[in-house]
Amino acid sequence: MTPHNEAKPDDYADTVLLPGDPLRAKWIAETFLKDVKLVNSVRNCLGFTGTWKGKKVSVQATGMGQPSAAIYIHELLDTYKVKNLIRVGTCGGLNKKVKVRDLVIAISAATDSTMNNRFAPFTYAPFADYELLSTAVEMAKTRGFTSHVASVVSSDIFYVPDGVKSYGLLPEHNVVAVEMEAAALYTLAARFNAKALTICTMTDCLVTGEEIDSGQRQSSLSEMVELALDTGNQF
Repeated sequence: MTPHNEAKPDDYADTVLLPGDPLRAKWIAETFLKDVKLVNSVRNCLGFTGTWKGKKVSVQATGMGQPSAAIYIHELLDTYKVKNLIRVGTCGGLNKKVKVRDLVIAISAATDSTMNNRFAPFTYAPFADYELLSTAVEMAKTRGFTSHVASVVSSDIFYVPDGVKSYGLLPEHNVVAVEMEAAALYTLAARFNAKALTICTMTDCLVTGEEIDSGQRQSSLSEMVELALDTGNQF
């Protein structure tokens, strides 16, 4: 156990889905998994373990932003020896080619966070695990999901002052979306020699102002979660 997690050593599966919102973790567990057990409730950052298509899988909320996510991710990798981590979240679009409800499968994650400054004098480039990435891409194609394999930016700032202009030239370099956790996830997975992937649903576009309502959001998130669960089940 850790200061942030009361789970027992074997409570987590090898594969853990990582939503930010604790209530989304609860929704995933209750909607998709069987034989569900609550394994962590410290600080109400809920964690669950159950089965998906007969295989053990877990879901653990991480809270919002990289500092919070890094705590849970570090402990899952260091204390609980988890092998595969798949972030399932939402993102904002930074160009017109990614439409609301599309899935973004993040091959890499730029960031404005200072968390990786310890790599000085180098700038570390966090990236996804190739096997998880390629599996998710092929499964998305098979299911007919509209997905984009591209870079994202993990920002520490939610309320940016200038909208899409705040991200400078990033959209011109195939950075298609902004979210808040992927860079920390990829960095820590690399440090612990684990597999990691981020799959996000684009729920609003900073360029066009388009966004989806609550009903569309849930159906879109269902596609994302099923893709993540099926991807994780291969490992």
